[in-house]
Amino acid sequence: MAATNYVTQQTFDNMLVELHQLKTVERPAASAAIAEAREKGDLKENAEYDAAKEAQGMLEAKIKYLEGVIATARIVDETTIDTSRVSILTKVTLLNMNTKKTVTYQIVSEKEADLKLGKISVTSPIGKGILGKQKDEVAEVSVPAGLLKFKIIEITV
Repeated sequence: MAATNYVTQQTFDNMLVELHQLKTVERPAASAAIAEAREKGDLKENAEYDAAKEAQGMLEAKIKYLEGVIATARIVDETTIDTSRVSILTKVTLLNMNTKKTVTYQIVSEKEADLKLGKISVTSPIGKGILGKQKDEVAEVSVPAGLLKFKIIEITV
């Protein structure tokens, strides 16, 4: 995970809070659950111990992942975003040339992507396809369903 993760200050702060919660609350709770399960006897036949160890492993993996994302994060100031081209954190109104429907997406990092909120990842097929395009340009995007053409209608912050 050497790639840079572009995030807003709010998302960065939320990740720090989540990491702190995992390390200070959930990690000690996982250790306590393992200790409690260990006291119940033979570890070879102790399903509770196995489950606690597995939960601890998943927690440690999540902590490691979050630390990696934070380490490679680059905070983007929304006031300095150039709206002449599609870039991270811009809101883009697109016209689907096939269906003639318009849709507005905000281009965000993978960590912030949420289609229900209209936020798509910069690494998604549509995100990659429209990145760097200017207003009135047509972007051809290769998606699993085929080739889509989008016209850039508007770029805002």
